[in-house]
Amino acid sequence: MRHGFSEAALRGLEELERRIPSGVETKPLAPGEFAGYGGGPSPHYMGHRARLRTRFLTGGHAPMPEYELLELLLFNAIERIDVKPLAKKLLATFGDLNGVIAASEHRLLQVRGTTKKVYLQLRLVEAFAHRMAQAKILERCALSCWEDLIDYCRTTMAHRDTEQFRILFLDNKNMVIADEEQARGTVNHVPVYPREVVKRALELNASALILVHNHPSGDPAPSQADITMTDQIVLACQAIDVRVHDHVIIGKNAENSFRSLGLL
Repeated sequence: MRHGFSEAALRGLEELERRIPSGVETKPLAPGEFAGYGGGPSPHYMGHRARLRTRFLTGGHAPMPEYELLELLLFNAIERIDVKPLAKKLLATFGDLNGVIAASEHRLLQVRGTTKKVYLQLRLVEAFAHRMAQAKILERCALSCWEDLIDYCRTTMAHRDTEQFRILFLDNKNMVIADEEQARGTVNHVPVYPREVVKRALELNASALILVHNHPSGDPAPSQADITMTDQIVLACQAIDVRVHDHVIIGKNAENSFRSLGLL
């Protein structure tokens, strides 16, 4: 080894020198030059991406507008183009960052410039958010962590474009032992079968339940169908000595509790 380089490395350098045509001057790239693009100026978005990442890492997310946070996410899915216009288009289409994250694959791909890689990144962010919120309620007393429970329900359901019905299963100390999606439906209806609710409660040896579903319309007021379905589940659960603590309806900006409304 000479000069700190291996013999193999030196041979490689000699071979490279032989391949460079005589008379061609070689020099390092000047600032602003971008390798792979004919030595021309680097695209403006390269510096923008670096600056945006630095701002995020040094200053945190709080002072950043939603479109810049979305840009940071899109960097992982789309290379070599300016993604700011797409970020702003997605926010304009779906209302806010919550709406973008919760959007279905079909609706996302209708926005020009969006790809399946973008959809994957959004689903990953959604999964992390759900797991982090869920961790705050599992194996905790549902009645003493009610605000965390509501926050979790908002995170998982508030911005869905179809109805979803979830059940939190509790033990005899009201500790959350399971959180499960029971059914999905349309924009204004979700089929729920009391016998399936009872069956699952028996399988988990649950002592109590909290029912949760969302209204994609944004209005959390219970419908007559919601009230009838809840009464049917309560009657079915009474037969196996399982209590229904509450039924919470999640809207986009608010929620309603059957117990607080006097419906349970």
